[in-house]
Amino acid sequence: MLEGLHPNRPTHIFRITTDERSARAMTELIGEIFDPTETAVAAFETEEDGPWLLEAYFAREPNETAIRDLLRPVVGGQADEGVFLPLAQQDWVKASLEGLNPVRAGRILVHGAHDRETRRPNDLSIEIEAALAFGTGHHGTTKSCLLAFVDELKRRKPRNVLDVGTGTGILAFAAAKVLKRPVVAGDIDPEAIRVAHENARLNGIHPWMKLYVGAGVQNGLANRPGHFDLIFANILAKPLRLLAPSIARVASRNGTLILSGLLGRDVPGVLSAYEAQGWHLERRYDREGWVALVMKRGGAHPQPRHFDPYSDEMFG
Repeated sequence: MLEGLHPNRPTHIFRITTDERSARAMTELIGEIFDPTETAVAAFETEEDGPWLLEAYFAREPNETAIRDLLRPVVGGQADEGVFLPLAQQDWVKASLEGLNPVRAGRILVHGAHDRETRRPNDLSIEIEAALAFGTGHHGTTKSCLLAFVDELKRRKPRNVLDVGTGTGILAFAAAKVLKRPVVAGDIDPEAIRVAHENARLNGIHPWMKLYVGAGVQNGLANRPGHFDLIFANILAKPLRLLAPSIARVASRNGTLILSGLLGRDVPGVLSAYEAQGWHLERRYDREGWVALVMKRGGAHPQPRHFDPYSDEMFG
């Protein structure tokens, strides 16, 4: 599956069924042309070896003619077969989850209620249902962050975890379930935190979640210098760069950062911002055009390791 960041509270959706090559080409084209804070695009197989469904979400009513004209060079007359629909607030995530499979990273399983039967006896399952905030677990950045977290656990067991820009809370939930410790998580969007509270209750981990509304670490729960030995920040390139000094300040001396929400072209700027704060790249995960970075304190690392998230064997 290919997917972009869902805008908060989208109002319209565009759907078109096509082949894999065209779906990938249109996903890349829409992602390049439109503002990622107001538009998101997802593409996935509707059945094994079958056609692909592309869905584009818009924060405001789109120009239908302009979008069809944009896609016509890729799919020709198929562009006129695409459907634009208004999207009720309570329906958009339900629609985006239709046809998507559970997501696994080691023993961590993210699924909807309809996929409960896919759980294994030893799974640490996270059930996520409809919400008005990014973070279903199917997004390439979320999956990469989960895989990076699973790999980090093979090296050490963090004690104090912070999730900046938590969305629906998946990364924070995974840390709480694995570590069985309180986890601090915040988001600038009050709706995201409301949803995270609901999802935490659904998953039986509400007592472990310390949730706040605020930008970056601007809350007493998060603004604790040198405290956190694992920090997730799965947001976008610009806020990641701007938050580099404050994230570095609240990280412990032996801390780890898992940063994502990045396209490949965003990586050099984000690396520069964190290198200026004394961090180096230890590992990099590439998935569906998105990148997750694992950063450690210290000077430049000679050979950062690259991981293929499609090869799950290395993660157990």
